[in-house]
Amino acid sequence: MVNFRVLIQLTFTAVAVARTLTVVNSCSYMIWPAIFNNAGSSTPNQPAGWQQDPQETISFSVPDDWAGQLWGRRDCDFSATNGTNSCLDGGCDGGLECTSTATPPATIAEFELNISQQDFYDVSLVGGFNIPLSVTNNKGCATASCPVDLNPDCPAELAGPFDASGNPVGCKSACAAGLGDPVNSPNCCTGTHSTPATCPASGVEYYSYFKGNCPTAYAFAYDTPTTTLPCTSQPDYTVTFCP
Repeated sequence: MVNFRVLIQLTFTAVAVARTLTVVNSCSYMIWPAIFNNAGSSTPNQPAGWQQDPQETISFSVPDDWAGQLWGRRDCDFSATNGTNSCLDGGCDGGLECTSTATPPATIAEFELNISQQDFYDVSLVGGFNIPLSVTNNKGCATASCPVDLNPDCPAELAGPFDASGNPVGCKSACAAGLGDPVNSPNCCTGTHSTPATCPASGVEYYSYFKGNCPTAYAFAYDTPTTTLPCTSQPDYTVTFCP
């Protein structure tokens, strides 16, 4: 005989450990959000990429121990290629459903959820910026965001790619733009600059442009720990593009 009490408890547990992740496209243009799961992470109840219209909201379940990234892509066409060039910015391997993380520049929401401990989340500009983005929650924990469009005023050597009118739709970080030697660079925190002590913010070119406009975003590899935000309340999260 089936033990219905056990069955109910198992069902309740399965529901209880799921979180809701809501993605809101408040932009005036269509985007193609994408997900990339960290190695060994559980998988959300959502394809790894999808099309989302302006002002459209999509919600789905993510496991309580999920770790991964979410970002937006723009001007995608998967009919000719499934590679990183299938989108004007934020492209990935795999076409519509990504099998890799974003090609810079891309504004990335990063999550590390925990069942019994605190979550960590941030908005990363380590590879640069493409679309304004915020991460909020329903438990009153802090907001991580880069709500400012950094593209129009992006420094010339960081700007790109460009749309058909010649306007930048991305703003690379100094590391992603290839400024300096990538294997020994204060911009990339590599080589002799590979520790927090040897890779301070003061040595990262254009750090103040990103951090000055988006102070709660993670602007380079060893940015201040306060930009990786904790939450102990097991919240549901909302990622809003163009907040």
